[in-house]
Amino acid sequence: MLPRDSGDESISVDRLIAFAPVQSWCSRRQWERATPIQYAAQANGNRPKLSEKGLLTPDNCALALIDHQPQMLFGTSNFDRQAIINNTVALAKASRVFDVPVVLTTVETQSFSGQMWPQLRAVFPGQEPIERSSMNSWDDRNFVAAIEKTGRKKIVLAGLWTETCVALPTVQAIHDGYEVYVAEDCCGDVSQLAHDNAMKRVIQAGAKPVTSLSTMLEWQRDWAHRETYDAVMDIVKNHCGAYGIGVEYAYTMVHGAPAMKFPEYAIRAAIIAHQ
Repeated sequence: MLPRDSGDESISVDRLIAFAPVQSWCSRRQWERATPIQYAAQANGNRPKLSEKGLLTPDNCALALIDHQPQMLFGTSNFDRQAIINNTVALAKASRVFDVPVVLTTVETQSFSGQMWPQLRAVFPGQEPIERSSMNSWDDRNFVAAIEKTGRKKIVLAGLWTETCVALPTVQAIHDGYEVYVAEDCCGDVSQLAHDNAMKRVIQAGAKPVTSLSTMLEWQRDWAHRETYDAVMDIVKNHCGAYGIGVEYAYTMVHGAPAMKFPEYAIRAAIIAHQ
């Protein structure tokens, strides 16, 4: 899923590495040093408005991430747990790229579930999750108020576990007039049966099943939207498996772009945990 140049089969290395043009918010040097997400965040003011007609756009939805916490992941058995982390972080990064409002929430952090995953917290530095005691986040006034504050009537929602922390708020949000899109690959449950029954229930209630990748591509919609192109490709190459490797191959082997560089591995020094 790479863009094509109309009327020109040769795509320059510079354009592949930096498909988005240099914007007025920075110099060329500043732009070259910016991360893809930083660039997209600054360029979002120039992002084109997408047609809706039943689809998700960055301007008509909010993202809710519910109870992505260690204890909840321990109990998940229907889906590869590392994949759930990967997919959830990818979706979280995409929300940053497209400036989609995000509501984070956790349940019984100190007494049972543990802190929200550090990989997820790193995507939203400075944003504190809404702490709850209720299994159903729609029963929590602070959570509902945060959703209402976004002004969006479409919610992309994911969480652990599907049968409770996803199904219950989904059913009630739909009852209250919201459209809910459940990012299924960012959810999980104690068994395949529990997850499948929960997904059947929310779909019967009117929810739409989506994935982290399908949601990001729906927000991007057109490869000619240069403002977010690089950041989307960065997420694809880091989180989307064979698709990402295919993109890297096309960049380097077909178009002659330099290989993507990851931070060099450094062995962490030993830390004395107990004095």
